[in-house]
Amino acid sequence: MNYYNLKDKKETADFRTATIRGQGKDKGLFFPEHIPQFAPEWIESLHERSNEEIAFRCMEDFVGNEIPPDLLRTIVSETLSFEIPLKKISESIYSLELFHGPTLAFKDVGAGFMSRCLSYFLKDQDRTVTVLVATSGDTGGAVAHGFYRIPGIHVVILYPKNKVSKVQEKQLTTLGENITPLEVNGSFDDCQNLVKQAFADREISSGLFLTSANSINPARWLPQQIYYLLALKQWRATEQDLPVICVPSGNLGNICAGLLAYKRGLPAEHFIAACNANDSISRYLKTRQMVPHATEATLSNAMDVGNPSNFVRISELFNNRFEKLKDILSGYTVDDETTLRTIRKIYAEHDYLLDPHSAVAYAALEEYLAERPGKKGFILGTAHPVKFPEAIEKAIHTGTAIPESLKSLMDKEKKSLEIQPDFTELKRFLLNKINR
Repeated sequence: MNYYNLKDKKETADFRTATIRGQGKDKGLFFPEHIPQFAPEWIESLHERSNEEIAFRCMEDFVGNEIPPDLLRTIVSETLSFEIPLKKISESIYSLELFHGPTLAFKDVGAGFMSRCLSYFLKDQDRTVTVLVATSGDTGGAVAHGFYRIPGIHVVILYPKNKVSKVQEKQLTTLGENITPLEVNGSFDDCQNLVKQAFADREISSGLFLTSANSINPARWLPQQIYYLLALKQWRATEQDLPVICVPSGNLGNICAGLLAYKRGLPAEHFIAACNANDSISRYLKTRQMVPHATEATLSNAMDVGNPSNFVRISELFNNRFEKLKDILSGYTVDDETTLRTIRKIYAEHDYLLDPHSAVAYAALEEYLAERPGKKGFILGTAHPVKFPEAIEKAIHTGTAIPESLKSLMDKEKKSLEIQPDFTELKRFLLNKINR
């Protein structure tokens, strides 16, 4: 499998090269040259197959010969070392709980897979690789955990000051050693733009062996397909009709992975991109115009993205044909007041606690299903509610128990460097690393 640069289709790379480089020239994202299909009979037999077997089949075409099959099986097995249950909340809505991994967020899957692939690809390198990543909340912790203490790899994480939760900040700022957090006095879009500028800068790229771990990296984006298949496997154990799948959406990597799985043969009734006030994709689906806008801070901070990078991949999946995309994808916008009301309502009525991102998805799916009696679906439960104590306290007027895995973390000292959203400042920091 080769990948082409969406900004210059003449530039191609194999999986190894695309993973190491992260993106193509001119900040272009890599996209698979063809979309491998699932055999219908294989989809029908998911209930007979282990999660590891499903994950291996999902990824083998994209990896090709770049990783030996036995090692790829080990990678997907280690990536799926925690449960991913589909739990029923109400009569018509389920939640795919993606928050049982080491950092309690869905990004543990993509970050876990990518870190293992990159570690294999770089095992014979004689110089340090710098993983440069921007985070709106959960990516940072997942990437930090995935690459922590891996020899030959240094991780630099940019995150927006005062715009991530305390738990999220602790997860990405307390490890030390080969993890360096940079606290940017700006928004996530500022962080993301700084990362893209660094990759495009010739002086930095000539001196640093640089790669990315955001969903712009195909090795982070592609494995997110896996849990859509695991959800379908569980869905069919109790439901007959196709599910409506609702995804909390920010940078659009997660829903793009679901749409990719759909294009490969994953059965689904419809997809919903559930947005907070940062609703570029919702507005696009109404107006045909993708207009980036300044990021607005919300309770669901990991979705606070005004200029989503993965939109170009979604468009490419549907050959840039708006009507084809519109047939399968809807967008909904959910404000903070509705988010809190949804958390409160579902906790009171179903004894189920949603985090703010999952609450956005639940509200959007509930609205969609209300107009289509008899349909059912599931949301992607993307983060554990304990990561957002302020929002939970505001919604239900009580806290939630901190898991044992987080208790020691909260007592650790934060270690970060504050910078302005100015590329010259980031460049100076990175070039100083080269000269150390």
